[in-house]
Amino acid sequence: MTYQEEFITFMVRSGVLTFGDFTTKSGRKTPYFINTGNYRTGAQAARLGDYYASCIQEHLPDGIDCLFGPAYKGIPLAVAAASSLYRAHGRDLPYCFNRKEAKDHGEGGIMVGYKPQDGDRVVIVEDVVTAGTAVRESIELFKKVADVQIRALIVSVDRMERGTRDCSTLDELRQDHGILVFPIVTVKEIISFLYNRPIDGTVYIDDAMKARMQEYLAEYGAR
Repeated sequence: MTYQEEFITFMVRSGVLTFGDFTTKSGRKTPYFINTGNYRTGAQAARLGDYYASCIQEHLPDGIDCLFGPAYKGIPLAVAAASSLYRAHGRDLPYCFNRKEAKDHGEGGIMVGYKPQDGDRVVIVEDVVTAGTAVRESIELFKKVADVQIRALIVSVDRMERGTRDCSTLDELRQDHGILVFPIVTVKEIISFLYNRPIDGTVYIDDAMKARMQEYLAEYGAR
């Protein structure tokens, strides 16, 4: 089993990837939902870091100076990914994250952890990108900190939905900011792997659910 297939199974078992009737923040009626807030144990954090590290190692085997986790959900992801990169791949990368409000005492500033330097190649670690607001805010944030290169964005799942244009939000980020974007898995890979495949005795994507997900992508998917 590939690490991508293991990750899909992991999301289902963790209650992060669920199927039914949901409404997104943008008001879209969706047959599946990804709630990364359901990761809540040390074991889950360790395994999640392993999947992010595998994705980083596959696509970015070198040329990284820092991992950045946007507050708040990106913070444990960056820490877990950095830990797994060292433990599993022998890469000891610095990590940092931002404060929502800058401190004016103590060490001050808006960054916690590693202090990015001019010329650093930064990889942003996020969960699921919908509108891309947090990523765009992160790019603007770094302009106040140092002259860095935002080299890539790593996300857990590419929902492959349209953003404000006909292309996906991830493609918008690629086009607008020239950064590489790598998801651990895409929604089409989720459909392909889980279709009629039982996980612990339950089939989550049968013919009916597959049809609903494909209809959703036909309506809201990137062109």
